[in-house]
Amino acid sequence: MADKHDKAFILWFDEVLIGDVALVGGKNASLGEMHQKLTSKGVAVPNGFAITSYAYKHLIKTAGIANDVLDAMSGLDTHDMKNLQERGEKVRSIIRNAEFPDDLRQAIIEAYKKMEEEYGSNVDVAVRSSATAEDLPDASFAGQQETFLNIRGVDALIENCRKCFASLFTNRAISYRHDKGFGQFDVYLSIAVQKMIRSDAASSGVIFSIDTESGFEDAVFITGSWGLGENVVLGVVNPDEYYVFKPTLKKGKRPIVGKKVGSKELKMIYNSDSHDKETVKNIETTPEERGKYILNDDEIIQLAKWACIIEDHYQKPMDIEWAKDGDGNTGTGKLYIVQARPETVHSQSSSKRVLETYVLKEKGKLVASGQAVGAMIGQGIAHIIEDSAHIHEFKKGEVLVTDMTDPDWEPIMKIASSIVTNRGGRTCHAAIISRELGIPCAIGTGNGSEVIKNGNEITVSCAEGESAYIYEGLLKFDIEKVDLDTLPTTKTKIMMNVGMPEKAFTECQIPNEGVGLAREEFIINSHIGIHPLALYYFDDLKAKAKSDEKIAEIVKEIEALTTAYPDDKKQFFIDKLAEGVGRIGAGFYPKDVIVRLSDFKSNEYANLVGGTLYEPHESNPMIGWRGASRYYDEKYKPAFELECKALLKARNDMGLTNIKLMVPFCRTPEEGRKVIEVLKEFGLVQGENELEVYVMCEIPSNVISAEAFSDVFDGFSIGSNDLTQLTLGLDRDSDLVAHIFDERNEAVKDMVRMVIDVAKRRGKKIGICGQAPSDFPEFATFLVECGIDSMSLIPDTVIKTRLAVAEKERALGIKAD
Repeated sequence: MADKHDKAFILWFDEVLIGDVALVGGKNASLGEMHQKLTSKGVAVPNGFAITSYAYKHLIKTAGIANDVLDAMSGLDTHDMKNLQERGEKVRSIIRNAEFPDDLRQAIIEAYKKMEEEYGSNVDVAVRSSATAEDLPDASFAGQQETFLNIRGVDALIENCRKCFASLFTNRAISYRHDKGFGQFDVYLSIAVQKMIRSDAASSGVIFSIDTESGFEDAVFITGSWGLGENVVLGVVNPDEYYVFKPTLKKGKRPIVGKKVGSKELKMIYNSDSHDKETVKNIETTPEERGKYILNDDEIIQLAKWACIIEDHYQKPMDIEWAKDGDGNTGTGKLYIVQARPETVHSQSSSKRVLETYVLKEKGKLVASGQAVGAMIGQGIAHIIEDSAHIHEFKKGEVLVTDMTDPDWEPIMKIASSIVTNRGGRTCHAAIISRELGIPCAIGTGNGSEVIKNGNEITVSCAEGESAYIYEGLLKFDIEKVDLDTLPTTKTKIMMNVGMPEKAFTECQIPNEGVGLAREEFIINSHIGIHPLALYYFDDLKAKAKSDEKIAEIVKEIEALTTAYPDDKKQFFIDKLAEGVGRIGAGFYPKDVIVRLSDFKSNEYANLVGGTLYEPHESNPMIGWRGASRYYDEKYKPAFELECKALLKARNDMGLTNIKLMVPFCRTPEEGRKVIEVLKEFGLVQGENELEVYVMCEIPSNVISAEAFSDVFDGFSIGSNDLTQLTLGLDRDSDLVAHIFDERNEAVKDMVRMVIDVAKRRGKKIGICGQAPSDFPEFATFLVECGIDSMSLIPDTVIKTRLAVAEKERALGIKAD
C-alpha cells in the first residue's frame, strides 16, 4: 500500500487488499480483497468504501478526548459485570458526544456522493465496524462492535459513524480484548460503508465452508432466512439449513446432501416509519413463508461454488455472509457476498488426531430439547436470564438459559458450563461463541427458559446426535479419548453401520474403510415419515378425501409434512431420501458406502403416514412381504420407483458413485434376477457407472444356494441377526425364546463358514453387517479365521473391534495390505 494512503480518511474497496488490516480493519480488508480479486471469478460483492483507522485516530486526537477515555477505563475489572457496564457506557458516551472534525465529515460526504453517482440518489448503505484486530485466524472479533443498516443520506450516515466509532468500546468488545490478551488501546476502528442489498425483500444468511459441528472439511454449510441477515447472525430465527458436498461440486455435479426448512417466524425489513428512530424492524412471516425454502437448488449451488472460490483464495475455512437482492430496480433475485472472515474454531483445532467421545452413563427426566452444538456434555445450576441487564448476577459454572444471546452476553458466556437458548440456528451467535469457547450449547429449544426451573441442577447433553437434551440433575458421564495415531491397520476391512445421516460427518472421522450398511429405513422414518405409495398416489387421495374423513386426515397430515413441496409430493420422497443417502455417501467419500434397499416389514410400513391404506395385515411380518419380494410386485413397484430415482439422483446428479446397493431378504436367485431387472428399468444398471449390487446373506437359502446367488450379485453381506433367527427357527422379537438366540451357536457359525468359502472361491466380496461382531469380540476373531473381507460395525465398537482383529491377525501371521 502506498504511503499516501496511511493518512487517508477514505479508501475504496478497490484500493485495499487483505494485507491492509492495520489501515481498514479485517472486514474492509477482506471486502477489498474479494472486490478486486474474486469478482472476475464470478463472486458478486457490493461496492463501498472504508473510513480508515487513521480517521478514527484523527477523531480522538482532534476532539481532545484521549485522556478522558483513559480515565474512564482506569480501574477496569472485566470480571465485575457492573464495573464493566459502567466503564463501557462512559467511554461510549465520550466518543458519541465528541466534536466531529470538519475535514473528516467532508471526506465522508464526498464518498457518499460518489456512491450516489453509482447507485442513485440517497442510496441506502450498511455501516459496519471493521476493527484492526478483527477476523484473525485464532480469534473471532466479529460482532464485537455495532452494525447499522438501511442508512440513507449524509446526516444519518455521519450520525451512525459516530455510533460505530463508539462501539469499539462495547462491553463485550472490552471483555473479549482482555480475554484474548489485547490492550484496550491497541485496537482501532475502521468503518465499512457498503451498498445495502435489498434482502429485506428477499433473503440472506451465513455460509461456512466447513461443517460447523463436526469440522468435516468437505461440506459447505449454508443457513438463511427471509429478510435482512442480522436475524440469522444473532439467532433471532431458526433458519433454513443446506449442505453441499465440495469434492463432487468441483467436478460439476449438484451434491445438495441436506435441506432443512427452518421455522423462520420473523423477518427483518426496512422501517419506513419516518417517526421511528429505528431504521429496520422485525415483522412476523406468513405461514407460507415459514413452510417454504428461501433458496432454490440453483441458488444453493451458486452460493456453495462461491464459498469454494473464497476458501480456495484464502486457503482456509471461511465464515461468509450472503444476501439476495429483492429490489426490482437493481436486479431481482441476484445473490451477493457481503463479507467473509476466517472460521476460527475447527480450523484452529490442534487435537484432531485425538478422538474424544462424551458418553452419558445414566438417564434423567427430560426437561427440554433443541439442536445440539458440539458433541459434549455440560452441567450445573440453571440460571435463567431474560435480558442483559441481569448478566452481572450470573456465576461461573452455571448453565446459562435464555431466549437468545447477542455479543453483549459474551462476558458471562465464557464462564458458563453450557448454554440453552429458545431460539437460533447453528450459525447464530450463541452457537458460534459456544464452539469457540468449547462448551455444549442447546439452541432452538422453543421454551427452554419456561420449562427449566431456575436454580435447579441440570445436565445439557449434546452427545446423542443432532438433537440436544436437557435433563434434570447432574447425570454421570464419561469422556473417552483415543489417540488415532496409535491405532493398528488390519487386512480385514473395518467398516461401519450408519443409519442417521446427521451423524455421518462426525462418524466418518473414526478410522474406517467405508460403510458396510446404510439403512434406508432410518432416513424414511426420520426425514420422510410418509408411506411412499401415499405420496405416489397423493392426487388420488386428495380426491377421495372429499368424501372420506379418515383419508382427509391423512391428506392434511401429508400436506403439513411437505409444505416445501406444494405441488410434487413424489419429489419430496425422492429428494429427502437422496439427501439422506447422499450425506452418508459424502461423509465417507470416496470409500464404499453400501446402501441396503428398504427393508420395512408390513407392520412397520403401516406405521408411516398413510401406511394403513396400502399395507396388508400379516400374522408374521418378519418372514412375510419384505425386502426383495416387494420391489418387483406391481402393488409396491411404484414406491420402489421413487426409491430408485432417489438413489439415481445421489449417484448421478450428486456424483456419489461410491454408493453401492444391497438387496435384503432375497429368498431365491430367481428373485434376485427380477430385482436386478427392476433396478435396470428404473435406471440403476449393474456394472454401469461403477454400480455394484450385493445381496444380504440372512436366509439359509442364501448359504445353501450361494453358488447360484454368486451368478447374480457382486458380493454378499452376512446379516447375522436374521441368519441366526432363521437357522435356529426362532422369533428374535419373542421374549419367550430370547435365551436361545445366540449368533455364536455352532449351526450359525457353520452357515457363516460355508458362505465365506463359496464367496472366496468365486472371487466375490463378502462382509458382515450384523450385530454379532459388534457385541462379541470372539465372533469377530472367528470371522478373521474364516477369512472374511470386511466387518461393518456400529460406530461405538469400531475401535475396540479393530484392536481385537489386529491382535488376531498378528497371531495368525496375517499382514495388513
